[in-house]
Amino acid sequence: MSTQTKNSFEEELEKLNHIKSEVAKVVVGQSELIERLLIAMLSNGHVLIEGVPGLAKTLTISTLAQALNVDFSRIQFTPDLLPGDVIGTQVYNQKTHEFSAHKGPVFANMVLADEINRSPAKVQSALLEAMQEKQVTIGGETYKLDQPFLVMATQNPVEQEGTYPLPEAQLDRFLFKLCVTYPDFDEEHEVMKRMASNKELETVNNVLNPEEIIKMREVVDQVFSSEEIERYIIRLVDATRFPAKYGLDHLNRYISHGVSPRASISLLKASKVYAMMQARDFVLPDDVKVMAKDVMRHRISISYKAEADEKTTDDIINELLSAITYNG
Repeated sequence: MSTQTKNSFEEELEKLNHIKSEVAKVVVGQSELIERLLIAMLSNGHVLIEGVPGLAKTLTISTLAQALNVDFSRIQFTPDLLPGDVIGTQVYNQKTHEFSAHKGPVFANMVLADEINRSPAKVQSALLEAMQEKQVTIGGETYKLDQPFLVMATQNPVEQEGTYPLPEAQLDRFLFKLCVTYPDFDEEHEVMKRMASNKELETVNNVLNPEEIIKMREVVDQVFSSEEIERYIIRLVDATRFPAKYGLDHLNRYISHGVSPRASISLLKASKVYAMMQARDFVLPDDVKVMAKDVMRHRISISYKAEADEKTTDDIINELLSAITYNG
């Protein structure tokens, strides 16, 4: 690592640690969730967060937005929500007799799509163009979204009444699917003490701004990935489609379809950011393994046989990671 690169990495790592400490003023625990959100930000990817109510998913995202000093908007998805409530619509001006675009809440740097599976597909799909193309079309006019642009969506895995499962095309546009679990005993004790008080939450200081986030992404691009690492990622991805090629014939009955090429791209990008967070300018196989579940769990479609045998996508990914070796 050159001296200049080392200095850049150390500078960015210091900023990332500062962000974590600012978020920790308000949010207890959830260190892995915060880290993954930062990785998504630097990978220019979106995040789907799944967990039961009350686990501080919304609080974590809004607090992170404050620390990043970016425009933040929250959309509460409900069955009666309309696409225009998300992206905006055309408004008629009686004085000028002309239509003008009224931009919706999607026009922000960080958009929280809260309980995204509470709205039907026509509303969910309103986010597709924004997530993939970083633009929105209103009344035939296309408007570029400000950078950085990230969608953080939450969904509740418990209550299935009145919900609309996200289609595969929508799921594939999320870099990560994160599963948030309950806090441990000490963390919940601290949460109880903080939230049982009528005092206002601590003020979160701004650490970055949108321009610095873009610059930080350029530093991530300096992280080196060898051809062996890239081929290792491709083998992992390929094994979800053709498990028999890798001696995993029994997985054929569990996997309905494997992951798309977006998975290999996302896995490499996320592994580079994770490597940088470990103060390295090169990717190791362990970086790929750490990121694999979050990148692939929502992209693998499992069969009814897998559900009957109580096999989850995480179980399948664990088998892939054990069977597919790195040939470095």
